[in-house]
Amino acid sequence: MVSLEDAVIARLIRDKIQFEILVDPEKALEFKRGSNIAIENILAVSEIFKDSKRGERSSEEDLNKAFNTTDIFKIATAILKHGQIQVTTEQRKKEVEKRKKEIANIISKQAVDPKTKLPHPANRIMNAMQEAHINVDPDKSATDQMESVIEKIRSIIPISIERIEIALRVPIQYAGKVSSAIRSMASVKNEEWKSDVWIAVIEIPAGMQSTVYDKLNKLTSGNIEVKVLSK
Repeated sequence: MVSLEDAVIARLIRDKIQFEILVDPEKALEFKRGSNIAIENILAVSEIFKDSKRGERSSEEDLNKAFNTTDIFKIATAILKHGQIQVTTEQRKKEVEKRKKEIANIISKQAVDPKTKLPHPANRIMNAMQEAHINVDPDKSATDQMESVIEKIRSIIPISIERIEIALRVPIQYAGKVSSAIRSMASVKNEEWKSDVWIAVIEIPAGMQSTVYDKLNKLTSGNIEVKVLSK
């Protein structure tokens, strides 16, 4: 549990009444972005406040009116999901840097140099982002910001998102786990299940080709046939 000294305020106004909780800033942001973290591990103190700086607690009447419950954890969940979380300047810098790295890693996997058809290393993309003076929003996902970043760094480095189609022929003993794993990495365009083999055509970003091949080889111990159909 975070100490009161290190906690920040999460605030929600509902029915014109203000509700506040004191939370661990990093865990609160992770929770708001979808991480599965127990509420009791986020709260600095198990209280709902009207004004946390004054130590003024919310009344049961106000809680019931706004949330139809007095359960602290349920109310805290609503505040975190729908309210605002105060963050320190230092924390926001860390969140921005973290998001930049996430964006660079995604671009490195999905985009390529259109001349060589090879992906750019993530550090090269980070340098291009810095040179282009790109600002990222830590409250938006890396995926949502990827395309706009690519547009802005295109004047710095040659880059584009290209997709390729690949045909797979997988022995049936590996087909189940390969079929399941590949759907999180690629779009399955066609597939055919036979008694001894699974045949599929998948589409992936060209920059992910080596990553996908490595994954497929590990899942099948190298017992797989792969053929690039289009580039």
